[in-house]
Amino acid sequence: MGEYRHLSIKEWALEDRPREKLLAKGLASLSDAELIAILIGSGSTRESAVELSKKILLDCNNSLHELGKRNIEELRTSYHGIGEAKAIAIVSALELGRRRKVQDVQERIKITGSRDVFEFFQPVLGDLPHEEFWILLLNRANRVISRYKVSQGGVSGTVIDVRLIMKTGIEKLASAIVLCHNHPSGNLQPSVADEQITQKLKEAGKLMDIPILDHIIVTDNSYFSFADEGIL
Repeated sequence: MGEYRHLSIKEWALEDRPREKLLAKGLASLSDAELIAILIGSGSTRESAVELSKKILLDCNNSLHELGKRNIEELRTSYHGIGEAKAIAIVSALELGRRRKVQDVQERIKITGSRDVFEFFQPVLGDLPHEEFWILLLNRANRVISRYKVSQGGVSGTVIDVRLIMKTGIEKLASAIVLCHNHPSGNLQPSVADEQITQKLKEAGKLMDIPILDHIIVTDNSYFSFADEGIL
């Protein structure tokens, strides 16, 4: 029996090569691993681009959300065959997908409830590995004037400046503000700090006549609304 020899993608049947398969059968025929393989172009001496892509996805529980949390350094140092350029290609593609989702949501920019806020921010915050705190500035018709990132922190928290938030609302002539931040841990329950900052901003909003309508905590696929729970 001859010695086993690893086949490169070029030696595969035409219908099994990602690029050729895309051209012949369309984008929908490709798996996530095959699409990633097209991005990285080639694997290593140990495995093909598709095999390497499958390994990366497996380490992310076959979740593109989880893959979206990986940074360039993590990808570069964790996988033989993924250098800086390939890692950049992967994170750039995922960022484009995230921005596309944001643009789709921004076409429906009237906020009628907590679900609208979640759909607005989930593409921005849902798969981040760190906390970010954002505000939505609304006009009198509850249409979005703009969104603004207040702060960025670590895995477990971020620092909020009440004065900066109210100053931004005044400068943008906002009639109301919605608060939003993410919990990378996936835990939807608000912390004591979350409740304290919400109360401080609520009181500041009353003084400035810019009411705080809600505070939304976002995770990968769900959310918590202070207003819905009657604690705002």
